Amino acid sequence: MTHSSPDLASPLSAISDLDPILASLTAEFSGRAAEHDRQASFAFENIARLRELGLLGLTVPKIFGGGVPSAFGGGEVTLSLAARIIRAIGQGDPSTALVLVMQYVHHIHLARDDRWPASLRERVQRDAVENGALINSLRVEPELGTPARGGLPNTIARRTPEGWRLSGHKLYSTGIPALTWLSVWGRTDDDNPSVGPFLVHRDTPGVKIIESWDHLGMRASGSHEVIFEDVLIPLDHAVDLRPPAAWARGFDPDQMAWMTVLVASLYDGVAQGARDWFAEFANERVPANLGAPLASLSRFQEAAGVIDALLFSNAIILQKIAEATDRGDYPSVRDCNFTKYIVTKNAIEAVEHALELSGNPGLTRSNPLERHYRDVLCSRIHTPQNDVILTSAGRDAFASRALREVA
Repeated sequence: MTHSSPDLASPLSAISDLDPILASLTAEFSGRAAEHDRQASFAFENIARLRELGLLGLTVPKIFGGGVPSAFGGGEVTLSLAARIIRAIGQGDPSTALVLVMQYVHHIHLARDDRWPASLRERVQRDAVENGALINSLRVEPELGTPARGGLPNTIARRTPEGWRLSGHKLYSTGIPALTWLSVWGRTDDDNPSVGPFLVHRDTPGVKIIESWDHLGMRASGSHEVIFEDVLIPLDHAVDLRPPAAWARGFDPDQMAWMTVLVASLYDGVAQGARDWFAEFANERVPANLGAPLASLSRFQEAAGVIDALLFSNAIILQKIAEATDRGDYPSVRDCNFTKYIVTKNAIEAVEHALELSGNPGLTRSNPLERHYRDVLCSRIHTPQNDVILTSAGRDAFASRALREVA
């Protein structure tokens, strides 16, 4: 089937065929990914492009709370469609895709979360659709590390007559150069503190960004440090305070499924980019002693087959989990964890196969494969990490066997 040239100036909602749009975005973003990676600079142009296409508000519901049609309704897309978008953008520039993952997951959760004040929720949703405003969580701290492994945050909010006064220090604040809304993980200063997100507008006085992000991979994600110095926010911006034990359950089922599938799709997209480069390299490289393309050699053909088998496995798993979620049949925590583990492991292995056979060209900075490898390795540090996934699954396996024996 042939496609007419896509009108990239049109809003996404007016475009009937998404495939040429996504292919164009992949090519456009990949064309400047190397420069952003080299300079560790944030790709503002990519965010502007996503805003122009209406992609930043896609997971905002068309129907607002109480079944009332929303005047600012977004795309309200399925997880299956969102995963396609993330995979294509991840193939072009995974740092940009990671910012979009966090945007999509936050708005899916926000649409279902009745703990937020309705007016505040609507304000953030409207801002996403009308202005392309971005939101992300700021959770990691120098002393705490990731909250997923337990512990109270050192970001502290003091209740005052005029509002909350928030002070703290956050690391790895992905997308901070372009964020409008910061969901800051903190605790109250009570003797028995409550914990939860405090919503802070980026322009609030006392918010200070330290541009310290200098990482092996995902170098264009702008994941800098943020300091909060006695930042004043309204009392209703403490949107979901709970006792610490109440957070032990982790994400809600829908939020966990969305985070799992979209993060995994991002890194699957990186592996697809590596696969495409390797195929082109092997077809075009003609060593003088061979007199034929490397693609004619059986060991290159076998490697390409292994890579495609790994990516095929990823596609089947991601499709299964996404379609189940879209039906409301949310996967278990174990299934989400296994999805993240298997898909990212396959993605890393696929890139490593390409790297091994391409030799020195694959590790040359002028070729994208070296960057793909650094980027795909970052999949290991996303929560949940492999040790948590496997230990939890093993513990459950032994527990279930013991229960059967008792029965």
